[in-house]
Amino acid sequence: MIADDPGLAEFNKLPADQAERELRTCCASAAWTAAIVAGRPYPDRDALFATADEALADLDWAGVREALDAHPRIGERAAGGGREAAWSRGEQSGMDAATAEVRADLVAANRAYEERFGHVFLIFATGRTDTDMLAAARERLGNSEEKEHDVVRRELGRIVALRLTKLVNATEPTGTTESAGTTESAGTTESAGTTESAGTTEAST
Repeated sequence: MIADDPGLAEFNKLPADQAERELRTCCASAAWTAAIVAGRPYPDRDALFATADEALADLDWAGVREALDAHPRIGERAAGGGREAAWSRGEQSGMDAATAEVRADLVAANRAYEERFGHVFLIFATGRTDTDMLAAARERLGNSEEKEHDVVRRELGRIVALRLTKLVNATEPTGTTESAGTTESAGTTESAGTTESAGTTEAST
């Protein structure tokens, strides 16, 4: 019930322009953010996430690319003090202990991937180690373009779901949201019910 979810209640009340700005930290697609704002008010989080999933599924590839282009490469630390940059750094915390060799290998893997597919390598990085992400980047180079598009959509959906949860949780009763500089715990993970193939990675979150 929405009465038991003050974060969602406040999200429903945000002015449309502010809601769109906040949602862009979850997904940079203008079509996606507009669909989520238009669907308010949501009676519960299930309704919100169902709309989010449907809006992502409805994106054409240009819309997916708009979202992808807002993500840094895996291994490149997002700069700035905003919420999105802080989330990205937390999500990529598996890179914190990476050796110089692994970082160099990731640079090469990112380059090869972008030459192969024409966009950044996207992977759900939360909970993954540096070597996991490197292996995934190399493995996905063998995908067909059609298969890789499917993988990217799946990985993007996982990133968006995690960030949307954080956004709603961060919405304060005053109608504002937490300081953009707020950082997240590196141990944040997705719902335990979500599974992924061992070789699947998401573009830099």
